[in-house]
Amino acid sequence: MNEVMVGLIGLAVLLGLFLTGIELSFCMTLVGFIGFAYLNSFSSAANLVVKDFFDTFTSYGYTVIPLFVLMGQIASNSDIAKRLYMAAHKWVGHVPGGLAMTTIAGATIFKAMCGSTLATVATFSGIAIPEMERYGYDKRLSAGVVASVGTIGMLIPPSIVLIIYGIIVEQSIGRLFLAGIVPGLIISLFFMCIAYAWVTIKPAMAPRAEKEPWHERWRVLPDFIWVAIIFIVVIGGLMTGKFSPTEAGTIGTIAVLILAAVKRQAGFKMLVKSWDESLRTAVMTLLLIAGSVVLGHFLAITEIPFIAADWTTGLPLPRWLIMVLIIIVYLIGGSFIDDLAFMILATPIFYPAVLKLGYDPIWFGIMIGITIMIGVLIPPVAICVFIVKNITGIPFNIIYKGVLPFLLSLIACAMLLFLFPEIATFLPDLLMGK
Repeated sequence: MNEVMVGLIGLAVLLGLFLTGIELSFCMTLVGFIGFAYLNSFSSAANLVVKDFFDTFTSYGYTVIPLFVLMGQIASNSDIAKRLYMAAHKWVGHVPGGLAMTTIAGATIFKAMCGSTLATVATFSGIAIPEMERYGYDKRLSAGVVASVGTIGMLIPPSIVLIIYGIIVEQSIGRLFLAGIVPGLIISLFFMCIAYAWVTIKPAMAPRAEKEPWHERWRVLPDFIWVAIIFIVVIGGLMTGKFSPTEAGTIGTIAVLILAAVKRQAGFKMLVKSWDESLRTAVMTLLLIAGSVVLGHFLAITEIPFIAADWTTGLPLPRWLIMVLIIIVYLIGGSFIDDLAFMILATPIFYPAVLKLGYDPIWFGIMIGITIMIGVLIPPVAICVFIVKNITGIPFNIIYKGVLPFLLSLIACAMLLFLFPEIATFLPDLLMGK
């Protein structure tokens, strides 16, 4: 068999292994190892696996991942998220759908200092949903808001998705962070408009809370200010080149830890729990990257990525339609396996085609981010929905009914970004140059 046929068989076996429930990182490593051994030799394949895993786990650039994850876990396990939610509630809780809008605002701000989508969903599932139910909110609205708002973590920096994408395609993480800010804020605004419109049309969905006096609102303002300072320091320093992504993660983690200590929430048990959870998440992510590197080296010698790029760009279709097909592949693939894992698997294959089509790699990273946002809300692998269900016990059908309007707004935002790429690219071009 020639190299291309071996590569196609390897990909077919990989898809089959996905269905067995084996961890994706092990599947990619196994297929990459066996395929490389078949085309070269067993010893060269063994050396490849050892070298790729060693290089991944000792790479200075990858230290940014556990740092930002730890930053998110400390913010999640301390009282920071709860204080943010309560502060936002005092400002907008009295308007129609105010608690839902509070959740969206609080989760967006929390995500700006967190970096973890799953931590955001889990945190607000335990804080926001019980609070909304206490005020008589319909479960469709409360569960739908929390499941959907966690997806903003794919775009609002510091985004683990954008960090990994930047590492894979060797693009500036600072530019990717800047590119994600405006689309992320637009999505948050869309979510708020949907919550407001839903409650305005059906007032029974969400009774209004009492209007807080102004002195109470000003009293909680520092909770916003400290988070804003951390965000500005981390992202601003990264954007201006004052420090690297790893240094940004370190500074952000220390800042959140100091804030938790000042609020007297940095106990020993909280720190141990945060370290344990962040270590598990970081190792899982690094294993995925290491497995994808092994698989990538196998695919490189089969030349499948380059053949796929030539075939894709050679289709007798407009380039925008080819890009739509690529995005649909990401969406379908991410619906059956973990979206982040599929991004790590598919990006090395499709990225050369994206460049040959003449699309901006920074814009493509944001499009992948929005595609993953949609993927984590649609079955069968709807991780955000599963988290809400496991924490609250609300049935899946109720959660999905609440998610649907917000899912439609994500699709609308993806279409808007597709038609006007400058939404993502103008800020990094303005602040960092082209």
